[in-house]
Amino acid sequence: MKKILTAVSAAAFAATAFVAPALADGFVGISMPTKSSARWISDGNSMVEQFKAAGYEVDLQYAEDDIPNQLAQIENMITKGVDVLVIAAIDGTTLSNALANAAAAGTAVIAYDRLIRDSGDVDYYATFDNFKVGVQQASSLVSGLKERFGDGPYNVELFGGSPDDNNAYFFYDGAMSVLQPLIDDGTIVIQSGQMGMDAVGTLRWDGAVAQARMDNLLSANYTDARVHGVLSPYDGLSIGILSSLKGVGYGSGDLEMPIVTGQDAEVPSVKSILAGEQYSTVFKDTRELARVTVGMVDAIMKESEPEINDTTTYDNGVKVVPSYLLEPVSVDASNWEKILIDSGYYTMDQIK
Repeated sequence: MKKILTAVSAAAFAATAFVAPALADGFVGISMPTKSSARWISDGNSMVEQFKAAGYEVDLQYAEDDIPNQLAQIENMITKGVDVLVIAAIDGTTLSNALANAAAAGTAVIAYDRLIRDSGDVDYYATFDNFKVGVQQASSLVSGLKERFGDGPYNVELFGGSPDDNNAYFFYDGAMSVLQPLIDDGTIVIQSGQMGMDAVGTLRWDGAVAQARMDNLLSANYTDARVHGVLSPYDGLSIGILSSLKGVGYGSGDLEMPIVTGQDAEVPSVKSILAGEQYSTVFKDTRELARVTVGMVDAIMKESEPEINDTTTYDNGVKVVPSYLLEPVSVDASNWEKILIDSGYYTMDQIK
């Protein structure tokens, strides 16, 4: 591990955004994918706050979903001399060369929430139990379908996350572990026939892309049928899907809103749940993920082993990356206040 930066070295980076005072215990570079999602802003803020409180210098950069930009930012952080890189990758398959440079410079690498693939230079992975996220989404979908529409059969459409994000496959596989038996016995009907990540993936988690696909699904398959539910893996997609549904009259008159899931408990989706539109979301407490990540960095800097609770799940194509998995929490109209307000994650003024 590289030596801790001296005061002189730290001063050279004083102009960098989000850099803490000199004489810190180490220098951490944080590469986030985009500010277009409130979730990633929250992640960045939580990490900066906790790393600074632990005595680290921090360089936080957002790449705005531009892969070359993220690569350039990471290379720049390596040049600046960061001791550890914390990376939430835009595309988890594009970083091999940059991480090889990090390894050559003695810089440790932590994959943050999104697994970095095809590289032996990823040291650790901090994330949530992503398969369980999908299980929770599908379980909530099924519960909502029964609650709103009785015993079925139910017409459901499936949406997946971005195919370049390893998590998207875990979300989808977790959900299908619940839904596939119901599809097989006819309880759930996929009217469009579109299944599998190659058919239902949504590049860059783009809500506009999801809305356009939902428009197409409705016009092609639901002129004489009703949608009862939509599996959505992320709140940003859910908002687009809901816009499409509302555009053809769902949620008004006698056309009840379908059950629509989500993830990340973003404010617009929490408000949508309270308005009776989106049915549920999955909350992933970014403060806890930041805490785990700071703990990993502390251990690395002290040349000890970070706390790990999974050594089998996350094979990135080159190695199984030692991981720490946090527990996600399903949120709906029945428990949102306890989970999101009482925990201090949001204030009531932010929601109402």
